[in-house]
Amino acid sequence: MAIASDSRSEETGGEAGPAVFFRAQHAAFGSTLGVHKGAADLLDRLWMQAFSSYEHNVAEQTRDLPPLACRKGCGTCCRIQVVATAPEVLMVARYVRAMAEGFRKVGIDLPARLAAASAASPETAGTMALGRECPFLVEGICVIYPVRPLACRGHVSFNEEACVAALEGEADEVPVSESHRTVRALVQGALQSALRDAGHPWALYDLVGALRIALARPDAEAAFAAGTDVFQAAMIDHVSREEMARTFDRLKA
Repeated sequence: MAIASDSRSEETGGEAGPAVFFRAQHAAFGSTLGVHKGAADLLDRLWMQAFSSYEHNVAEQTRDLPPLACRKGCGTCCRIQVVATAPEVLMVARYVRAMAEGFRKVGIDLPARLAAASAASPETAGTMALGRECPFLVEGICVIYPVRPLACRGHVSFNEEACVAALEGEADEVPVSESHRTVRALVQGALQSALRDAGHPWALYDLVGALRIALARPDAEAAFAAGTDVFQAAMIDHVSREEMARTFDRLKA
């Protein structure tokens, strides 16, 4: 789990800062999972807590950084494999179900676009060469923007031309904001760690694959609440669960 070299706030700055921040986030998620266990709005609470914490802390971390090149209508990076936690997947699935009919009226069939999306290959996962445009990108606009996962929120660039060059295979690196990536990693990791301690599915999943499962399983939210992992087939194993668990335990210690 990378630690940004351009930290700005006391919450995540300094050698011990990231671990302190992780422990605070883990405790907050753990409290939510404990107090609201079995509640109908547990997913809503976890989702809002994760995103609001990310937005607040990334704003603190990036106050002195250059302006981002990211803008509405630019979907250059939307070919990278997106990974998400179970609560994020379930909230996107809920959004797709709720909005599907409205989007159909304007010619956008979200379930059909998702069904037609190709799978990520191990060779290209996590790169601009994925070759799969996000099924939720329509004319450069993200149609699930309000509920986009932390992975999307934390991947931002300072140079649009470099992003385009990377997409076209002419550049290997894109000048992304390490502060955004680090805050995203710490918040997402703390959520995973708290889910693990509470007995809920806590892995990371390929968003497209997991969404297909969620939309085909009306009981997906109930299964999550009961501790059953219905998204195993979409699990990402770039980092083993054992290694992630060791990292979480070390950060909590």
